[in-house]
Amino acid sequence: MIETLRNAWHVPELKKRIVYTMFVLVLFRLGSSIPVPFIDTALLSQYFDSVSGTMLGYMNVFSGGGLSNATIFAMSVTPYINASIIIQLLTVAIPALERLVRDGGEEGKQKMTMITRIVGVLLGLLQGYSYYVLLRSQNLLAETGFWPGFVIVMTFTAGAALIMWMGECITEKGIGNGISIILFAGIVSRGPAMVQTLYELVANGGVSIIVALLVVVVALAIVTFVVFTNNAERRIPIQYAKRQVGRRMYGGQSTHLPIKVSASGVMPIIFAASIMSLPSTIKMLANPKAGGFAESFFNLFEARSPFYILLYLLLIFMFAYFYAAIQFNPVEIANNLKKNGGFIPGFRPGRPTSEFISKALNKITFMGALFLAIVAAVPMLIGAINSSLSSVALGGTSVLIVVGVALETVRQLESQLMMRNYKGFLE
Repeated sequence: MIETLRNAWHVPELKKRIVYTMFVLVLFRLGSSIPVPFIDTALLSQYFDSVSGTMLGYMNVFSGGGLSNATIFAMSVTPYINASIIIQLLTVAIPALERLVRDGGEEGKQKMTMITRIVGVLLGLLQGYSYYVLLRSQNLLAETGFWPGFVIVMTFTAGAALIMWMGECITEKGIGNGISIILFAGIVSRGPAMVQTLYELVANGGVSIIVALLVVVVALAIVTFVVFTNNAERRIPIQYAKRQVGRRMYGGQSTHLPIKVSASGVMPIIFAASIMSLPSTIKMLANPKAGGFAESFFNLFEARSPFYILLYLLLIFMFAYFYAAIQFNPVEIANNLKKNGGFIPGFRPGRPTSEFISKALNKITFMGALFLAIVAAVPMLIGAINSSLSSVALGGTSVLIVVGVALETVRQLESQLMMRNYKGFLE
């Protein structure tokens, strides 16, 4: 990884992209340090210390501490990710959107991007207002009234829209996927705080040294498993039949169809976490009465709740299969092989080939989803068993996201370097 970054730094165009990405991330961190007016940040920090093991604490990790400090980027990338999920699900359900994606070309892609932006801003407005309701109900506002409330909600919404724009700028002019890079930066910025929390727990006798070392070992194991699984793939052999065109003989070579175990990367984790943040948003907006049915219902979605953990894992499986269905179309692959004279040994071209690819894809997707679920569940179970480790245990999923985004970014850099250094057949 370090060697790849060093080589990319010596390529002027890649160097410009890296510098541009770093500049946008610096702006993101500056925005994550600018507080929104009319909010008592001291009382807010104390409040977040008391809810560190809940979904609010989880969302605070994703925002890089923006929620606990009530900064202009407190909403982070959650509204945009939720908007992307909604639009992708609607694309499958609504034929008009599906045709727009399939047959619309570049213009259709731009329209879908615009629709996602609009939905993201609307969700940012809803989430900003719900957060304002939470601040008002907990008496965390320095001033109350229409004008302070309007400024707070509009600032949160504008921050969510600005993050969407910054992410698109990184994707277009920088390195990697912009939204993932911003999420990466927000999580990494909370790393020192998590280490300090673990140190203070050991120093104050909250946990033993053995438990702390176990947490560190689990984090290292997650990193190792992510790297291993990220490179694992199933290679389906493909043979091309020989065919004669004029006096020349074409085909006859053997190749393979690679299917990665973690083809969807960390996106199922990110999407599942974003979906699970919606009940907390609704709870902030509804402000249920203490001891009532509504409060008991929303408590099911606390990060330490067994119901939350189970639903979280089910969503990971669902999004893993959803992404696999989007990225791979077995029927289309089988038809392309048939048109080009290719076949899988032991299977006839056409429907038998597509059925075999579909079965292989389902098995590989299951293993990839199972891996993601285990990695995400183990730290959360640690937090459920020992509540003092809740804030640290949330770092398990964070490590998974950070490592996955880092590997994907380095892979893109390597592909860029290969394109610029490949000699081709002329030499």
